[in-house]
Amino acid sequence: MTENAQQQPPAPSTDLPTQYAPADVEGPLYERWVERGYFEADEKSDKPPYTIVIPPPNVTGSLHLGHAFEHTLIDALTRRKRMQGFETLWQPGMDHAGIATQNVVERELAKEGKSRHDLGREAFVERVWQWKGESGGQISGQMRRLGDGVAWSRERFTMDEGLSQAVQTIFKRLYDDELIYRAERIINWCPRCLTAISDIEVEYQDDDGELVSMKYGDGDDTIVVATTRAETMLGDTAVAVHPEDERYQHLIGKLVKLPLTDRSIPVVADEHVDPEFGTGAVKVTPAHDPNDFEIGQRHDLPALTIMDEHAVITAHGPFQGLDRLEARSAIVAALRAEGRIVAEKRPYVHSVGHCSRCKTTIEPRLSMQWWVKVGPLAKAAGDAVRDGRVKIHPQEMEKRYFDWVDNLHDWCISRQLWWGHRIPVWYGPNGEVVCVGPDEEPPSGEGWRQDTDVLDTWFSSGLWPFSTLGWPEQTDALAKFYPNSVLVTGYDILFFWVARMMMFGLYAMDGTPPFHTIALHGMVRDQFGKKMSKSFGNAVNPLDWMDKYGSDALRFTLARGANPGVDVPIGEDWVQGSRNFANKIWNATRFALMNGATVEGPLPEPSRMSSTDRWILSRLNTVVAEVDAFYDDYQFAKLSDALFHFAWDEVFDWYVELSKTTFQAGGEAAEVSKRVLGEVLDVTLKLLHPVVPFVTETLWTTLTGGESVVIAEWPKDSGFRDADAEREIESLQSVITEVRRFRADQGLQPGQRVPARLTLDGTRFAPHEAAIRQLLRLQPEGDGFTATATLPVAGAEVALDLSGTIDVAAERKRLAKDLAAAEKEKAQANAKLGNEAFLAKAPDHVVDKIRTRLTKAEEDIARIQAQLERLPQG
Repeated sequence: MTENAQQQPPAPSTDLPTQYAPADVEGPLYERWVERGYFEADEKSDKPPYTIVIPPPNVTGSLHLGHAFEHTLIDALTRRKRMQGFETLWQPGMDHAGIATQNVVERELAKEGKSRHDLGREAFVERVWQWKGESGGQISGQMRRLGDGVAWSRERFTMDEGLSQAVQTIFKRLYDDELIYRAERIINWCPRCLTAISDIEVEYQDDDGELVSMKYGDGDDTIVVATTRAETMLGDTAVAVHPEDERYQHLIGKLVKLPLTDRSIPVVADEHVDPEFGTGAVKVTPAHDPNDFEIGQRHDLPALTIMDEHAVITAHGPFQGLDRLEARSAIVAALRAEGRIVAEKRPYVHSVGHCSRCKTTIEPRLSMQWWVKVGPLAKAAGDAVRDGRVKIHPQEMEKRYFDWVDNLHDWCISRQLWWGHRIPVWYGPNGEVVCVGPDEEPPSGEGWRQDTDVLDTWFSSGLWPFSTLGWPEQTDALAKFYPNSVLVTGYDILFFWVARMMMFGLYAMDGTPPFHTIALHGMVRDQFGKKMSKSFGNAVNPLDWMDKYGSDALRFTLARGANPGVDVPIGEDWVQGSRNFANKIWNATRFALMNGATVEGPLPEPSRMSSTDRWILSRLNTVVAEVDAFYDDYQFAKLSDALFHFAWDEVFDWYVELSKTTFQAGGEAAEVSKRVLGEVLDVTLKLLHPVVPFVTETLWTTLTGGESVVIAEWPKDSGFRDADAEREIESLQSVITEVRRFRADQGLQPGQRVPARLTLDGTRFAPHEAAIRQLLRLQPEGDGFTATATLPVAGAEVALDLSGTIDVAAERKRLAKDLAAAEKEKAQANAKLGNEAFLAKAPDHVVDKIRTRLTKAEEDIARIQAQLERLPQG
């Protein structure tokens, strides 16, 4: 590959255990890496920077397969860049996860028979910090199990002092630039968590509900509306119709009686109404529906709040004090009693939003909240991708990004919680409103109070790429490591986290985006492609698989399934297969060491090498180039697959096997091959290291005597290629593969020796005769040799004497029976495919299945006939 220009390493050890035991290796290795500071980053280094932030997991969380998948990809990227000579920072940390964390602590309090209100705000927040210190962040230990090469000394938390200063700073700047404001609008409200929640915290699912059609007004002024939330009719302040709907022209501008109340409401004309849907008339409840709120704004309608924060009816009348669902049934019954129910449909399946934390049905609610005016921020986020400053990978995801940022609504950032960054706004006794920056003293005196709300968790996590580097201070770390090189994250939070980081990064960092590339990956699913969930019974704790098969096996399985932007199926069998691969690497390296493989000294000149040596080095360089190209394109599945097949198929199954006879013969050729094998293993282990770090570290340090593969130099393509050697070995592989297939067809045992005469092309195969005989278990022809089967393949001829190894008559009889069965299958398939009546009625999948059966039958016939022709005559 390349000559070893570095100082000679100490003599490598050949003392490897007979079996690889991940549990004995992984923990001590990881601690050694951390102690030696391999993962730390130096902002004063002259090396080019390479920065990735960890998508901060919730402090309440634990490692799930999605984390393990994402962390594997990030770790592979950063380990490679570190080996390439970059000053690499993988920034770790955790998110305070406002609602989730508050819910956890409130549940703990409930076990004591207390609520947060019993403690009061300060004591409750102190209790949360106590919980965080004792129980939170278990994911850090699990990251170590996985092998995450993060800079632990730089670990941050979204509620620590530095990040809190960043939050207060950007809030103040946005407020002063009139990009943050307070207004009464419709928000997603959780009656259980008692807070506004963001769109990402709403999960939609199809629920069984009811669709009720009811009459408003009387006589000629009757109009029918339909709703799935009958209880909200108590807050109706209008009925809306399309302005061009001729059915309702006589009602536009008139008042109609609102049932069950003493109010009359107007009929308004609004183009938002679809005249083709339902009756073409819709009830308008501005305080309890986002679309109705917009209609109310356009027509200056009052907004009547008829529920409290617990979703209990507050409107005066017989329904006051009822829960919303109780009120729904009671109101429908009352309307039915008045003869105002026109139609009822039950069940009526429709999409309903639920709180992602507690699964409570979301209630749209008019509320005074704090908002970010996203228009100019979102435009900047869109422009950064459009003008090429930021690349989205895969590129087809750009459309989804633009669809989102080009149509963003203002962002509700206030939450009615106690745990989080409290909004830095003070209200005075005479209506004063003062926003306070981090270096300013808040106003004091009688009547001054701070806003009780906290900020949406996404507000602080949106600052993550620069707040973790010390912003708003102009630190050396910020100068060195901002912007990030790449963001690796799931497409599911493209809109919520990625877009917010883009908006805040461009705003806070003078138009410099937070990262150069956004590399999006899919979701981990089970082996059948189904979403993993505890409720489905298919959720997997990755620690169980790491305990059973080793962390490398889990990592390699995840990486091998990682096609950009595509979901990743995973099953335990696949992890077991990756464990087998790790064992194969171990056993092959151990064999090589026992047979003298070495990295000492420069590579011999190609003229001293055998064609087998030149072939494997040529293939090695090709693979180095392929792996580099796949890394640069974030094609983790392709690079993992390329390494798997090169290591297992070409190095271990071919080169090592072909070299055995050379090692046995000794001499100069053996010494050359030992050095070539050492080089191939050295490079292959380096190439594999970013994805499977533990087994490769153990093997590489044993092979080379080097300090650690973590800090070893990443392989480079030397440019060496030998097309002639590649063609020669490919032909040799054809010979061996064809004879192996014939032996298997004849029922010969793998170790069974057969007399054979080899007629080889002298320029290509003659040097390989010993290897061919050894790999194919072919003994010399000897006296009385009779060629009962002859195989011409790839310019060579292999004549075999099977007279003493198989019962030719019995074999012919068996093959004749198989041939008859295949021909019958072919005839039946042809008969069906030739029947026009059958083809006209049969489903496509049935016809396709029969065509597949025909193809297989034809292949079986050709194979069996070839086997019969090769059998000895007589």
